[in-house]
Amino acid sequence: MAFYELRQYKVLPGKLAEWVKIMEEEIIPFQVSKGMVICGSFGGETDESVYVWLRRFESEEQRVALYAAVYESEYWKTQISPRVPQYLDRSGIVVTRMVPTPRSTVR
Repeated sequence: MAFYELRQYKVLPGKLAEWVKIMEEEIIPFQVSKGMVICGSFGGETDESVYVWLRRFESEEQRVALYAAVYESEYWKTQISPRVPQYLDRSGIVVTRMVPTPRSTVR
């Protein structure tokens, strides 16, 4: 059964616009190129420390394979991951896995 992964990040002060640019121009396109399905990307309306994005997986097996394709790649390890601490408080990351309810429009 398909499920979603809601990822909530705490952005460092004054860094939201830069983080959104990196997500939209680098991270999301890279992950999509590896097969990830990105359903949405959001910045906090009144709280600039909030960034949330949503990914969809068809199965746990697919999630494991896509995680490996993205996070074990040289590009991720050398170009993306080292820059993340400039923008995010990694201790504030919250990942929630969600399954659509029977009448949800995103099933």
